[in-house]
Amino acid sequence: MRRLLGYTDEISVQPGQTLNFKVSSEDEGQFHLQIVHIRSGDDSPGGPGLKQRIIDADVNGDYTARYQATQIGSFVSIDRPDAFALESFTIQALIWPTLLSKDEQTVMGAWDGAAGSGYRIMMRDGEAVLQIGDGEKTESLASGAAMHERRWYFVSASFDAQTGKTVLVQEPLTRYAGEHDKANQELTMTVKPGTGGRFLIAAHNSGNDGPVVADGLFNGKIDTPCVVNRALSRASMERLKERSIPRDLATDVVALWDFSKDMAGITAHDVSANRHHGAIVNMPTRAMKGWNHDGSEMVWTHKPEHYGAIHFHDDDVYDCGWETDASWTVPEGTKSGTYCVELTQGDQWFYIPFYVRPPTGKPTAKLALLIATCSYYAYVNNHMAYDWGTLGEHSGNTFTMFDMEDMHLHMHPEHGLSMYDNHSDGSGVAYASRLRPFMHMGPRANLWQYNADTHITDWLEEKGIDFDVITDDDMHAEGVSLLEHYDCVMTTTHPEYYTTEMMHALLNYQQKGGRFIYMGGNGFYWRVALHPSLPGVMEMRRAEDGMRSWIAEGGEYYMSFTGELGGLWRRNGLSPEAICGTGFAAQGFNHASHYLRTDASEDPRASWMFEGIGRDEKIGDFGTVLGGAAGSEIDSIDHEEGTPPHALVVAEATEFGVDVHWVKEEFNHSHSAVNGENCPHVRCDMVFYETPNGGAVFSTSSIAFAGSLAHNTYDNNVSRLLENVVRRFVDEEPFEAP
Repeated sequence: MRRLLGYTDEISVQPGQTLNFKVSSEDEGQFHLQIVHIRSGDDSPGGPGLKQRIIDADVNGDYTARYQATQIGSFVSIDRPDAFALESFTIQALIWPTLLSKDEQTVMGAWDGAAGSGYRIMMRDGEAVLQIGDGEKTESLASGAAMHERRWYFVSASFDAQTGKTVLVQEPLTRYAGEHDKANQELTMTVKPGTGGRFLIAAHNSGNDGPVVADGLFNGKIDTPCVVNRALSRASMERLKERSIPRDLATDVVALWDFSKDMAGITAHDVSANRHHGAIVNMPTRAMKGWNHDGSEMVWTHKPEHYGAIHFHDDDVYDCGWETDASWTVPEGTKSGTYCVELTQGDQWFYIPFYVRPPTGKPTAKLALLIATCSYYAYVNNHMAYDWGTLGEHSGNTFTMFDMEDMHLHMHPEHGLSMYDNHSDGSGVAYASRLRPFMHMGPRANLWQYNADTHITDWLEEKGIDFDVITDDDMHAEGVSLLEHYDCVMTTTHPEYYTTEMMHALLNYQQKGGRFIYMGGNGFYWRVALHPSLPGVMEMRRAEDGMRSWIAEGGEYYMSFTGELGGLWRRNGLSPEAICGTGFAAQGFNHASHYLRTDASEDPRASWMFEGIGRDEKIGDFGTVLGGAAGSEIDSIDHEEGTPPHALVVAEATEFGVDVHWVKEEFNHSHSAVNGENCPHVRCDMVFYETPNGGAVFSTSSIAFAGSLAHNTYDNNVSRLLENVVRRFVDEEPFEAP
C-alpha cells in the first residue's frame, strides 16, 4: 500500500504563482521531491511509455519525512466552550439516522471523549442515549427502544442540576402499527456535567491534540438542533421545533441553528440572540429534505424552510489539512504544459499532478488543450474495484482486478471518496475535492483519464504541434475570454462533468468562429457546480436519469452551491449534441472497434481530412485502449437533441458485441436487445460541421481514440487523420458555410 503521499493547493497555475506541496510519509527519514514535465504517463505494455523530463527547479531536493493525520467525517463546531458549559440544560434535534449498526455516534453536545466529561446525546445500539460526565464518573440514560434507519425522530434530553431529574425523549414523527421505537425515560442522576470543551453537532471532542479533533461521528440528517440553559417541559420542547424562538424562551435559548440558511456556505447560523454561529467542517451534504418536508415543493430555493437538514457522514473529507513541506513559485517563461511533483522514498513513489497555463491573455500557441479537471475530481480516489462488488463486474463484464491504489483507498478512508462511491451509510457522494492525494490520477496508473489524456500530449509533442494547456477550472472562472485567444481548442478523452459556465464558454467560443476538437466520449454529460467561494470542491446530483452509480433522493436533485437542477445536461435543456454534435450512446469495457469512412467523407467539405487514408481502410483497428480507436464510451448523432442539420458523419463504428450496452436514458422500457449485436443505436459517429464566423467542429466521439495515436511509432491512419484535422483547424483560413 502507499506509504508516501502528497497533494498541492492548486492544480492550475501560471508563471509567477506559487504552489504549496503537502506531503505525508509513514516511513522515517527523508523523501526526495522534484518537478517533472510529463509528456506521457502511460507505462503500460504497448503504450508510448513513461516520458518525463526533470525541471531545474529550486524546490528540488530532500526533505524530512513526517506522517500527517487527517480529520475525517463532517460535523459542526461552535468554538465557544464557555457559552455551553451548562449545569442545567435541554438539548434537542430532529434526526434521520442512517447507520445504526455503528456504535456511539454523537448527535450533539459539549463532550470530551478522552476525559469522559460534559454532556451529549448519542446513538448506541440504535437507541438515543443521554450521557453526562464530570471527568471521573459518567451516567447514562438510554431510551430502551431501537430506532429505524431513514425515519425522522425527535430526540431531546433535559437535566436539572438542582434535583438531578433527567428526561430523555425519543419519538418517531411517523408511527406505524406494532412498532416500538417511541420511548420517554426519566432518571435521577447524581453526576453533574464537567468541562466538555467546544459544542459539536454530529460529533464530540476527541480530547486529543493535533488535527484529529472530533470523534463519534454521526451518520444521517440533523435538523434544528437547539440548546437551552434549563430543563424544559415537553410542551416547550415542541415549540422550538419550528426554528423560531418564543418570546418567553428567548433568554433561555443558548442557541438554535437553522440549517436552511446560507445553503452554499460553511456557517451554521444560530438564530438566537446569542449568534453562536458554527463552522461546518468537511462538507456534509446540504439542500437535504428536512423533517417537515411534505412534498409540496421539490426545489429547495422555492421553500428553503423545508430543507433545514444537513446529512452528515463519518467519511466526508474536504481538505486533508496537511501542513506545507515545500513551495515552488513557477518561474517566468515556464512553458505551458502538464507537470507533476515526483516524490520518492525508498521503494515508494507518488506523483502530484498540476498544470502550468500561459499568463492571462498571453497565449503562446494557436492550439489550447483543455484538461478535464472537473472530471478528474469526480473520479479521483474511486473505490469502484473494491467496494462496488458485483456492480463493478456487471458494468465491466469482467472480473475485478485490484491494484495498490484500490487496496490503499479501502484501508484509508481519510483520503476521501469519489462521486462514483457511496458513503458508509449507503448515500451517494455529492461533493468531491482536489485538496487531498489523487489516486488513479497520475503517471504510471491506469488508462482512464489522466494517462489516456497524456496520449494526446505525447502525440502533439511528437508531431511538433505547439499547444498551451488550460483547465476546466480556468474556463469556469474566465469563460469565453480564456478561449477566444486560440484558433482551436481541443478536449481530452473524457470531459464528462461540466458547469453551466463551462458549457456557455464553449458555445460562445464556437459562435465567435473558434474551432473545436472533441477527443473523447461521454462528454458534457453531467451538470455540476463549483463552490462559489471555497477552492477545489465540486457538487453533483445524480438525478432523474443516466448511467449512474447511485441515485439522488427525490426532492434532492437541486445543487446546494447554485440552486441549479443537477443530473444530465440533456435533462437541463443543453445536450452534448449542441456542443460537439454527438451524445453518449453506449459503453463497453472489454473490446474496442474501428471506424469505416462513410459516403459523407468524400464530400469536399470534409474529404481533406482523409488525405492519405484509403476509402475502405479500417481506421483504428489497433490501440492501447481496448485494442481499437472506437470504444470504452462512445457517442452518436441525434438531431432531435441538437446535432446541427448540416453535420456530416464522416466515419462510423458499428461492429460491437454483446458487452457494449446502449445507454439507459435513450430507451423507454427495459428489454434484452440493448447491446452491440442487436441494437442499431450502439454506434460511434465521427462528425464534422462548420460553425458561424469561419469556425468548425470535429468530434471523434470515442474515449479510446487517443490510445491509437502512438501505434506503429505514430505512423497510422488515426494519427494521420488527426494531424490533418489539427493543422487545418489552426490554419487562419475560414471555413466556408455549407
